[in-house]
Amino acid sequence: MSVETYEVGTAGKVAPSVTVTEAAAQHLRQQLAPKGLTGVRIHLEKSGCTGYKYVIDEVAGPEADDLVVALDNGLTLCLPPKDLPSLNGMQLDYVQEGVNRRLVINNPNAKDACGCGESFSF
Repeated sequence: MSVETYEVGTAGKVAPSVTVTEAAAQHLRQQLAPKGLTGVRIHLEKSGCTGYKYVIDEVAGPEADDLVVALDNGLTLCLPPKDLPSLNGMQLDYVQEGVNRRLVINNPNAKDACGCGESFSF
């Protein structure tokens, strides 16, 4: 498995380091291609008992103020500016556990999670 890390400059500032494994990129491309889409938007929403949840939306393009990360494999990652500090160092992976497969976000900034795993805090 290969892992690629992207540090993107925006208006003279360096955006957070975002890592997307090849397994995650391949899975996302397979999900997006039949719909004619090439991008995902990862953002945070307030949720649950601990505070936040990740939301991964399939998108045709970024929202007006999104930071856009064009990955080498044709996939586009869109990140809202308000969430950039919380997403710094994030890794998006696609893992198999037994017969189940799922996208996993590993974020070194997440400090606590609820018991059911639906929400987390910083």
